[in-house]
Amino acid sequence: MKQIDIYDFDKTIIPYDSGTKFAFYCLTRYPWCFPIAPIVGIFALLGITGVISWKAFKKICFSFMPFIPRRKAIKGFWDRHEKDIYPWFKERPREALVISASPDFLLEEIQKRIGFEGLICTRHNPKTGAIIGENCARQEKVNRFYEEIEQSEYRVIDVYSDSLKNDRPIFSLATNKCYHIVDGKRNEFIYSQRFSEDS
Repeated sequence: MKQIDIYDFDKTIIPYDSGTKFAFYCLTRYPWCFPIAPIVGIFALLGITGVISWKAFKKICFSFMPFIPRRKAIKGFWDRHEKDIYPWFKERPREALVISASPDFLLEEIQKRIGFEGLICTRHNPKTGAIIGENCARQEKVNRFYEEIEQSEYRVIDVYSDSLKNDRPIFSLATNKCYHIVDGKRNEFIYSQRFSEDS
């Protein structure tokens, strides 16, 4: 049985939300997309306040994608920001499965560059930017894990995430240790059912 560790991506192995950072990168680098920004901002506010779901927000947050040179933009973004990956992730002890709510079209490029073994993230139409299926967050991370990983062949050892609240479901998969990431620092703790209920 192969041993793997699970990692969240945003604010876990990189210090910010990569999807948001990419959106700002594109809106500033390709100014003809800027008129879309107020619409995205309004939908983001509605998402933060709970008026709409994050899935609804993600239907429009990358709506600028048809107006940019997609491959060039993604390459340029990671050329600038690949250095922001925390060094400890590059020295990981086991094979890594990254499970993230960020878009697949963005994370597939960094996976190729730094060579982590597995990737599960939110599916988007790369041409339109629209979300396909569910947002890969909270319980959906575990749902996707069970859909895509053969349980008899893998054992999850450690789990890493910046969010104790949102990533309780993936923390529960750890058979050894959990790590809460705060400002790039790994804070070890043992998952328990009480933690799940109290968080």
